[in-house]
Amino acid sequence: MKKLKLTDIAPYSGKRVKPFDGVKKYMSTGDFKNAGLNFVDVTFESKPSRADILVSEGDILFAKMANTNKVLSIDKKLDGIIVSTGFSVHKVQKNIVHPNYLLQYLKHDYFQRQKNKLCTGAIQSAISNSGIEKIFVPVPENISDQKVIANILSKVESLIGQRKQTISLLDEFLRCTFLEMFGDPVTNDKKCDTLPFNKVGHFQSGGTPSKGRPEFWEGIFPWVSPKDMKTTYIKDSQDHISELVFAETRQKRIKPYSLLIVIRGMILVHTFPVAINIVEVAINQDLKAIEPNEKFNVFYLLVCLNGLKRQILDQISSASHGTKKFDSSVLNKLRIPVPPIEDQNQFANIVRKTETLKEKYQSSLRELENLYRSLSHQAFNGKLNF
Repeated sequence: MKKLKLTDIAPYSGKRVKPFDGVKKYMSTGDFKNAGLNFVDVTFESKPSRADILVSEGDILFAKMANTNKVLSIDKKLDGIIVSTGFSVHKVQKNIVHPNYLLQYLKHDYFQRQKNKLCTGAIQSAISNSGIEKIFVPVPENISDQKVIANILSKVESLIGQRKQTISLLDEFLRCTFLEMFGDPVTNDKKCDTLPFNKVGHFQSGGTPSKGRPEFWEGIFPWVSPKDMKTTYIKDSQDHISELVFAETRQKRIKPYSLLIVIRGMILVHTFPVAINIVEVAINQDLKAIEPNEKFNVFYLLVCLNGLKRQILDQISSASHGTKKFDSSVLNKLRIPVPPIEDQNQFANIVRKTETLKEKYQSSLRELENLYRSLSHQAFNGKLNF
């Protein structure tokens, strides 16, 4: 295993964009999301100034910004597109390194950490050409070994992609099933009766125990804050409190299968997180918990609110004057369709079965991701046993 300079094994590539007729496809760093590519058609006159690199088949590019893992190999279909100067574009020296091996390395934490350390800039930290020229790549001397490593990692990466797609399809299945059974909650095309959101159940507020009482924070009871609202079904939290909190403060226990919503904070700028707590929890002041009344099933409410997210965010934006707070004025405006509870319960059964299947795929996904990390660490340390 040798450590070779990145720019020696893959010199800079790409060409400056010269005047052209008609339109070309352009991709910025923002158009490359989760391995999905989006393009904008531009003319020479309409293209932004950053649209200034013409790439060709065989090029490999990566985003220069710090903490941004976006790496792409240009194939025949992408030959001739324009990309942003936010990418660094390279042409692999195939007599030294196998292109797929380098592609896998550029995606790995080893490379990303090197890149991040060399990034500069206060507003948008990014790596410069002088920084790129300081990066070294561990390269097995035998190209056939490089190819084997690339094939192994590519296959595991492909399986990871398939698992993610399956999970995404299960989410889409639930969304479509909801629309078929209840219609669009925004337009209420099934003509169900509606109730204002503040009438769907019993609302409970939360709070933060005193940080000056360390004994409050020495327990195992889940204390949920907005940072925990990244999953739909909450079984635990990042922070925990002791039973002493409930004895000495007004903090309340939230019953399992309540609906948790974020009512304020920066997380509301882009999304309106909703979740169901599977276990008993406490919440902080940026959340509310709702124990649905007899007219609603909590699983129905969860998916219904997800369908209303855009409307909710629009109302929060117009009502809060930049404070981003889901307050009573928004609660009163929001109308929730009330289909028969029997139909809601039927939908809840479908949700439970789907989520059980989804958890199996998520477990498989975690195993594959752990396998990928283990194999790649071994490969780039020269310890992978062929």
